[in-house]
Amino acid sequence: MDMLKDKVVLVTGAARRVGAEIARTLHAEGAVLALHYRSAAAEAQALVAAFNAARAGSAIAFQADLLDNEHLPRLVEETVKHFGRLDALVNNASSFTATPVGAIGAREWDDLVGTNLKAPLFLSQAAAPHLALARGAIVNITDIHAERPLKNYPLYCAAKAGLAGLTRALALELGPNVRVNGIAPGPILWPEDGSFDAASQAAVVARTLLKRCGDPADIARTVRFLLADAPFITGQIIAVDGGRSVVL
Repeated sequence: MDMLKDKVVLVTGAARRVGAEIARTLHAEGAVLALHYRSAAAEAQALVAAFNAARAGSAIAFQADLLDNEHLPRLVEETVKHFGRLDALVNNASSFTATPVGAIGAREWDDLVGTNLKAPLFLSQAAAPHLALARGAIVNITDIHAERPLKNYPLYCAAKAGLAGLTRALALELGPNVRVNGIAPGPILWPEDGSFDAASQAAVVARTLLKRCGDPADIARTVRFLLADAPFITGQIIAVDGGRSVVL
């Protein structure tokens, strides 16, 4: 029960949706949190206020654009400067947009590869010395479509496939002192841009073995497991998808 007590965890994209649930779950287990956000300042500060009301000095928020290379090592530096250490990094922040072949340009490349692959790489690189001192861990949020592509999303799928490969490569590079694992979500939360209408959602659920969507808590509990209860697991990617990847 005390495995995460006072452990310092940096979570990217932590202000909303799955990232916020990861933060709430880890904080409930005693972790101290650095919450990254890009534009959701009000949500991030509300989380920090709630965490600090429950346990003084247990959370802080940092704003950063993960497409800005200078911000990436600075996020790690600011976390260590404030808390004095870093025990874990959760690379959760992600962009998800359709890019049919013929409609892919430099802007789409920079956004999707930048958030889903480049930022996790450079954050992990900056965090590695601190994590090694703490014998800490990295958890990357990948996607089941890294292995089985989703129609009209080739660039997103390629970026997440790169993140899956990076997860295994970093486990090799950073072991034995740092464990690196990934979580591949299936249908958890639908995109907010309306790209999946009711019929599309129903079709996805119909081809999910458990015949329902998951919940952000399913991802958050798996993050907690990998950080707190899996000392002999590294270089692995766990699908949390209700069995959807079995029939994709």
